[in-house]
Amino acid sequence: MSEALAALEQTAVIARDLIRFDTTNFGEGRSAGEAEAADYVARALRDLGLRPETIESEPGRTSVVARVAGRNRDKPALVVHGHLDVVPADPANWSVDPFGGVIKDDALWGRGAVDMKNMDAMMLTALQDVIERQGAPERDLVIAFFADEEAGGVLGAQHVVTTRPDLFDGATEAISEVGGYSVTLGGTRAYLLQTGEKALLWLRLHATGVAAHGSHRVFDNAVTKVAAAVARIGSRDWPVRMSPTTTAMIDAIAQVLGVDPEQAGPDAIALATGSASRFITAALHTTSNPTVLRAGYKQNVIPDSAEALIDIRCLPGDEAYVLAEVRELAGPDVTVEVVLQDIGLEQPTDGALVTAMTSALQRHDPGAPVLPYLLSGGTDNKALSRLGIAGYGFVPMLLPETIDFPALFHGVDERIPLSALAFGRSVLADLLAEY
Repeated sequence: MSEALAALEQTAVIARDLIRFDTTNFGEGRSAGEAEAADYVARALRDLGLRPETIESEPGRTSVVARVAGRNRDKPALVVHGHLDVVPADPANWSVDPFGGVIKDDALWGRGAVDMKNMDAMMLTALQDVIERQGAPERDLVIAFFADEEAGGVLGAQHVVTTRPDLFDGATEAISEVGGYSVTLGGTRAYLLQTGEKALLWLRLHATGVAAHGSHRVFDNAVTKVAAAVARIGSRDWPVRMSPTTTAMIDAIAQVLGVDPEQAGPDAIALATGSASRFITAALHTTSNPTVLRAGYKQNVIPDSAEALIDIRCLPGDEAYVLAEVRELAGPDVTVEVVLQDIGLEQPTDGALVTAMTSALQRHDPGAPVLPYLLSGGTDNKALSRLGIAGYGFVPMLLPETIDFPALFHGVDERIPLSALAFGRSVLADLLAEY
């Protein structure tokens, strides 16, 4: 082992170990499972003197939850949660083994490095720091590692919330992905704190037609119908839609950039955020992205059925309007089935927890602005909201200005700087010790 690897900081060691468990979630019920990773984090929690519970929704689909007693048990509990599953990775497209946990160029490479085995590791090491320094956190913590987040959480957070709501007794707030990371705005380093997330609509388009030989003249073609619908839906340029969260986000960014939000306009301000604009721009618009096409079994056979999957994210409250427009875009020959629908969230952009997260970041990066933002995707905070728990995104990371962080989510050669893991451990430990 090289000297550099021997001296690897513990958060990086744990994140590397977790990446080496292939927890690929293909969706639609297909998964490598989270059982081995769940056993790993459960053992780590037991080593800290805790008594974790494992909840298995289906064979191999395992979540882990533990409660940490706080010094002040009169305060409401805080849920700190991550997920153990990851999206697929094709090794042929990567420069490293996506499940190798490779340390290269002062970064940890692998599927899950940013989504979200980095936070899973930070949770364990930050909790260890709090327990070793002062015996207990300020308030009760519910530490959770969920299965199945990448498929909507049906077999993970949703299952745990439905079958074991007692595990979250007394909890009113939660933190998880995706927020607390640094961006550079007009030369100023700032942090984006996730205070809301878009609603989710996963749709299946389906069309039928006439099965025939590929050489025939057939106009009742299922593939053509679905393809036309996919083109219309995928090409829809949805207008800017503002909400209380996105308004606060744009106003805060404009203040850092020194521009008038009314004159510049939301899209121009979003684009001025550099690589962060991938997230910021998407927060201002509904997105309707075709992701899967299925039809046929041979080149010279016209199939009698075709389908497509569409991933739609919209502002909370826009679901009915968006779904109605998508049905119109699909046309009369294509059925639109809702495979999964989940709510959007908008939490207060101020309050005690926001102040505590801001203070924890600024203790380690003095003077850096901390701005609210709406996540264009979704998290397991949606499931916890059913119990009245207000969820925020807080995975604190100080990132190099040159990194295109949003592109690493579900991307090729996913990686996280080792320094960001150590930074996150320290900031998170401060929050858990004092809030």
